[in-house]
Amino acid sequence: MKTLVFCLLLVGALAAPQNKPRFRKGLNKIVGGTEATAGELPYQLSFQDTSYGFAFHFCGASIYNENYAICAGHCVQGEDMNNPDYLQVVAGELNQGVVEGNEQTVVLSRIILHEDYNAYTISNDISLLKLSQPLTMNDYVQAIPLPAPGHSASGECVVSGWGTTSEGGSTPNTLMKVSVPIVTDEECRNAYGESAIEDSMLCAGFPEGGKDSCQGDSGGPFACSDTGSTYLAGVVSWGYGCARPNYPGVYTEVSYFVGWVLANAV
Repeated sequence: MKTLVFCLLLVGALAAPQNKPRFRKGLNKIVGGTEATAGELPYQLSFQDTSYGFAFHFCGASIYNENYAICAGHCVQGEDMNNPDYLQVVAGELNQGVVEGNEQTVVLSRIILHEDYNAYTISNDISLLKLSQPLTMNDYVQAIPLPAPGHSASGECVVSGWGTTSEGGSTPNTLMKVSVPIVTDEECRNAYGESAIEDSMLCAGFPEGGKDSCQGDSGGPFACSDTGSTYLAGVVSWGYGCARPNYPGVYTEVSYFVGWVLANAV
C-alpha cells in the first residue's frame, strides 16, 4: 500500500482498542522461530516496493509456478493492478543483507486481487502476482503445490518470512521459520468471536503464545505436510498482535481457493 493507506491504518491502530485485528504486513518477523538455511524453503518470496528509491520488503509470497506467485489480498490493496512495475519479487533469497548468488529478482506485470476481497472482514484475503518474466527453477527456487480442494490441514505446519521477531520489534536480515499447530475453527472463534473467523480462514498457534507470524510476514506461506508432501495450506493474513497467548495467527485457507487460482493463473 502507498503512504496514505499506511497512515490511515496507523491512525486506526492508535485509536482502536488493544485487540484490533492487525495485518501482518509492514516493518514487523517470525516470532519464536529459527533461521532457515539456503534452499530449505525454495517457494518463499520476498515481495518488495521500489517506489521509494530502494527495494523495501513489505510482504511475503509463495511461488505457484514460474509465472505466478500467491500472496494476500491486503498486501496489494491500493496498488496499480495493471501496471505494478514498481513492485518486484525476489526468489532464492535468504539473507537480505547479502548477495548470495541464488537470488532471482523479477518485476510484476499484473496483480489479480480476489474479486470478493473485503478489507473490513478480511474475507477472501488472497491475490495472484503475475511476473514479467518466468522464474528459473533450481535447488533454491521451486513452486509449492496447492492442496486438494476442500482439504483440511492438520498437525504442525511451517510459517516463514522476514517479518519482525516480536510484536513491534525489529526485522531480521535472514529468512526465519517456525512450526505452529493448527487449531480448530471452534477454538479460533472462541478467541476472536464467532463472526470474525470464516470457514475459509485457518488458524494456528500455541495456547501459551510465543511462536507466530508477525508484521512483514503477510502474504507468505503457511506450509503443511500432513499428506506426506509439502503444500501451501495457508497465506499469512492477520491476528491480534503477534504470538499473544490464546490468539492464534489467522491464515487464508488455500484449499477454499484452488479453483480461483486455477481459473486466474493463466
